[in-house]
Amino acid sequence: MKCCFICLLVLLISCSRDTDTIKIKGSDTEVNLAVQLAESFHKINSGVFVSISGGGSGLGIASLLNGTADVANSSRSIKPEEIELFQKRGSSIDSFVFAQDAIAFVVADDLPIDSISVEALTNILAGHYKNWLPLTNKNKVINIYGRQSNSGTHDFIKKKLDIDFTPYAKQMNGNAQILEAIKADHSGIGYVGAGYVAKGSNKGIKVLLVYPRKNQPAVSPLDAAMIAAGNYYFQRPLLQYYKADTYSKIKPFIDFEKSDEGKKIIQAAGYYPVNK
Repeated sequence: MKCCFICLLVLLISCSRDTDTIKIKGSDTEVNLAVQLAESFHKINSGVFVSISGGGSGLGIASLLNGTADVANSSRSIKPEEIELFQKRGSSIDSFVFAQDAIAFVVADDLPIDSISVEALTNILAGHYKNWLPLTNKNKVINIYGRQSNSGTHDFIKKKLDIDFTPYAKQMNGNAQILEAIKADHSGIGYVGAGYVAKGSNKGIKVLLVYPRKNQPAVSPLDAAMIAAGNYYFQRPLLQYYKADTYSKIKPFIDFEKSDEGKKIIQAAGYYPVNK
């Protein structure tokens, strides 16, 4: 409950004018990082308030469209049909990549598996593998913990693996809920933003190494050097979309994200700064 409250509201804004408030909505992967950036930004820009809420990338883009957000946090690229909706309203959309993220696949720490292939993940998430027996020699039913269809993380994995998720995959509200489910379910597998396991408590869970094909090295989503080299299969840019005609309003916050201090916050939160 406390986490949800923090995600819904970073700073008290009831006494501020709307023109002094930057409203950011969208990706649950980005929400904790955005909170940290907003809190530090406000310390040096006390006249500007930043409110943060999650709900998924799709919700963020929809909020930007209907005018209830100034910035849409998105862990996926905007879809052609979404661009068309903005065009119909005469709005021009721009974007900014402020960090790199990696998707971590997690299991209970007592499941006898340390690495997994992209092929095996494809078979699990599509529902072709329903039991851990082929991968672990343990006769356990596989339980999948993922995100809702409006989640950018869900969309990213679906496209990356070119699959339709099995309808038996459990749809969770966010990364924290997935991690708690995996800790309780010793037959489960889930996926979360790497930042959530890089800086959080990993007691009870294990982050799997991923290898694209046999005889290729398995890579950890927590290996900063491999991410920087583009060598992890499930890495992606974290985006912020905004209407071009509102750029002057949000520019101070974007400039802060680009600054050395902003990059330090991004890195400390378990994500990877963009060098530009």
